[in-house]
Amino acid sequence: MNEPLNAGDICTRIVTVAQPQASLVDAAQLMRHDHVGCLVVVRETAEGRQVVGILTDRDIVTTVVAQGLDPARLRVEDVMVAPALTVLEGESFIDLLRTMRRLGLRRLPVTSAAGMLVGLVTLDDALEILSEQLQTLVRAITAEQRREREQRL
Repeated sequence: MNEPLNAGDICTRIVTVAQPQASLVDAAQLMRHDHVGCLVVVRETAEGRQVVGILTDRDIVTTVVAQGLDPARLRVEDVMVAPALTVLEGESFIDLLRTMRRLGLRRLPVTSAAGMLVGLVTLDDALEILSEQLQTLVRAITAEQRREREQRL
């Protein structure tokens, strides 16, 4: 029998990151280039990439653009949400979903116990996993119906 899924199993491990001191314009251009809606803000350490915050396209719009601020004068650290809310890589899939719902988050960085970046999990990732599980249930029902029909012949 398979082990239950956890955050480390379903997260995307290739994550677009930014440094806190990066310019906001550079961060926005990086989002556009990589076709992502957020950047995980990290501090490089000897142990790896320590998660210090998260910056979303929505943060840029609501905090900078909507207030008429000049993005060229701002750094990522001026706008990012910090400290970043994260989830440990061993946290179960259902607990991860509960955390996202409770906190109203669409994305969560996944970290090791030491706070180092492992990946990023999004609601899109969760939906894909749930879709696969539902498809498995449908196939099981279909197989059971086929078996019954064959036995009756």
